[in-house]
Amino acid sequence: MFQALENPNYRIWAGGALVSNIGTWMQRVAQDWLVLTVLTDHSGTAVGITTGLQFLPMLLLGPYGGVLADRHSKRVILLWTQLAMGLCGLAIGLLVVTGNAQLWHAYLAALCLGLASAIDAPARQAFVSELVGQDRVANAVALNSASFNTARLTGPAIAGVLIAWVGTGPVFLLNAASFAAVIISLFRIRTSELAPATLAVRGKHQVAEGLRYVRHRPDLVLILVMVGVLGAFGMNFAITNALMSTAEFRMGPGEFGLLGSIMAVGTLAGALLAARRTGPRLRFLLGGALGLGFFTLVASVSPSFWLYAAVLIPVGLASITFLNSCNTSIQLSVEPQFRGRVLALYLAVLQGGTAVGAPLMGWIGTEFGARWSVAAGGIIVLLTGLLSVMAVSRRSPLTFRAQLRTAFPGKRARGMKVSDA
Repeated sequence: MFQALENPNYRIWAGGALVSNIGTWMQRVAQDWLVLTVLTDHSGTAVGITTGLQFLPMLLLGPYGGVLADRHSKRVILLWTQLAMGLCGLAIGLLVVTGNAQLWHAYLAALCLGLASAIDAPARQAFVSELVGQDRVANAVALNSASFNTARLTGPAIAGVLIAWVGTGPVFLLNAASFAAVIISLFRIRTSELAPATLAVRGKHQVAEGLRYVRHRPDLVLILVMVGVLGAFGMNFAITNALMSTAEFRMGPGEFGLLGSIMAVGTLAGALLAARRTGPRLRFLLGGALGLGFFTLVASVSPSFWLYAAVLIPVGLASITFLNSCNTSIQLSVEPQFRGRVLALYLAVLQGGTAVGAPLMGWIGTEFGARWSVAAGGIIVLLTGLLSVMAVSRRSPLTFRAQLRTAFPGKRARGMKVSDA
């Protein structure tokens, strides 16, 4: 389960990333709480716009970030982007602490953070392969998810306590300081022990070249379509949890932060289970989508705060099962010289979908009630999962039936990898 940690470079990277991820989750909670309760009067639309501004740059600039990752040293790119994101947190933190923060400041900070993330994310995802090599990519991707969700388990809870105690400003400042851990880890990595991919040759139309590569890969097209829909309507947890905890259940910042930590129990469990697999399988991708839709619908009708919180555990498990299967499939099946661009496209669709869906989900919650926002997302995700199952079964019915049989004990049929779909 933890074989990637045998690599010294990966251990250094993972330690710095864990500290930074905790700070990132703290800022996410602080940002939503600041917009929802301090800068507006519980406006779900404003929270949706903030989330959209943070993720929209990935949709527009992510593919170009992938080109940079394929052309240049990923380690150098990460040094600059992590510094930029730390400065974003510092700026908004100082504005809040001094009492000068306005709504447009929150919008601008989210946009700047999104711009830096659009360049950072493709390089960071592709850097995993250089740290551990292809034979341990699946394990490293799963452990990255485990680290991210360990932070998700602790970060929101810490943020909730700090917001109730000292307000949102210090939380932003702590997140800014947490980026130092990643920057230090990047300087400590032994560059001589990296396994860098062959850099793409500089040329024209490299984004279009990446798109053509994906277009001729039906397995990648399936992943991107599902990721776009699920990102837009099924993974806007910051908005739906904020609306449910405040508007529906009338809770405070401590309970709001707790929802993120409770969901992280499921996502962490899903990431650790994924670390035991040797590679991605189609049934986990499809099952994760179906599970996310089903349990989101259950959450929408939960009668109490604590029942809603409990249902978030399988919601988190299903979402990370789906996302980990998508990420690992791309890492293992895409040629190295295209990996940065394909990962960038994947992240652009995922985060761009979130940016497009966030204002809509926030508007639904504001106009019709928080439960309708959650239910609408669940219905759309469940339908997408069912349509994907139908599409795969029509394309290769015999293989698909064998794939389903592997989900039940006592069957010997072996699972099909997503890249074989």
